[in-house]
Amino acid sequence: MTTRNVVAIVGAGLMGHGIAQVFASRGHEVRVYDPAAEALASLRERIRVNLAALGEDESAADRVVPCSRLADAAIDADLVIEAVAENLGLKQALFAEIEAVAPAAAILASNTSVIPIGDIMSKLIRPERALGTHWWNPPFLVPLVEVIGTERTAPDVISRTLDILAAVGKTPVHVRKDVAGFIGNRLQHALWREAIALVEEGVCDADTVDTVVKASFGRRLAVLGPLENADLVGTDLTLAIHDTILPALNRDPMPSPYLRELVSRGRLGMKSGEGFRRWEPQAADDVRRTLMQHLKSAARKPTEGAEA
Repeated sequence: MTTRNVVAIVGAGLMGHGIAQVFASRGHEVRVYDPAAEALASLRERIRVNLAALGEDESAADRVVPCSRLADAAIDADLVIEAVAENLGLKQALFAEIEAVAPAAAILASNTSVIPIGDIMSKLIRPERALGTHWWNPPFLVPLVEVIGTERTAPDVISRTLDILAAVGKTPVHVRKDVAGFIGNRLQHALWREAIALVEEGVCDADTVDTVVKASFGRRLAVLGPLENADLVGTDLTLAIHDTILPALNRDPMPSPYLRELVSRGRLGMKSGEGFRRWEPQAADDVRRTLMQHLKSAARKPTEGAEA
C-alpha cells in the first residue's frame, strides 16, 4: 500500500469517529459512512473536540469526509473498517454490501469486540482479504489493536494490516486463532465473571471488589502482564497457588443469574443510576473524567510496539 491510504469507516458512532480520527491525524484520507444523518452532521465537530482536548492539530478533522452512501465511502478505499453494533446478522449483511462496492484489493476489517471473525466473513466471495481489527475505546487513546485472521485470511493481508496500524501509532498484535473475544476481552471478562461471583456469593460488596483490584494488582498491570508476573514470582509458586485456587473459582458457562436479575430490574449501571452500586450523576461524571485524564496521561508516555 502507499504511504497515505484511503480509509473507509463504516459507522460514525463512538468507535467509528475515534478510528477515523487516528487515521486522519496521521495524514490519511478518511471517509465515514453512516445512514444516520445526525451522526454524520456532528462527525467532524466530535473529532475536533477530541483533538483540541489532546492539544493536537484540529485541522486533521478536515481530512474526514462524511458520506451518506456506502459506495461513496468505499469505492476507492485501500482499507475498510466496519464499526457498527454487535449484531452478527447486521455485520454479515453489511460486509456483503461492502464487498460489492469496495476495490478488489481493499482490506476488509471488522471492529467487533467478541464475535468470531470467520462467522462475520463467512458469506464473502473473497474471504482471503477479510480480518478483524479490534480497537479499544477510546481508539485515539488506547494503543492496542488486536488483528485477527481467519483460516481463510491471506498471510500478506495480516502483515499489511499490522504495518498500517503500526504506522499510525497503534500497538497491533496478531491473534493467531479466531476465538470469541480474542485475547483482551477473554481476559477482561474472566475477571468480571469472578468479580460478579464474589458479590453474588456474599464474599464482599461491589465497592470492595473494585477497591481490591485498583489498590493491588491493578497498579502493576500497566507494566507487568500476567505471564510476566508468573515468571517474576516463579512458575513453581504459580503452580502451587493454582492447585489451591483454581478449583474454587467460578466456572459457570453462562452469564450470572445475579447479572441477569440486575438487567431485568432496570439496574443498567451509570446510565440508569444503579447497577452493582448506586450512581449519582456527579459520581458517574467523576469516574468518566478520571478515566479520560488517566488515559490521556498514559498516551503522552512513550509506548513500546508489540511483536506481531
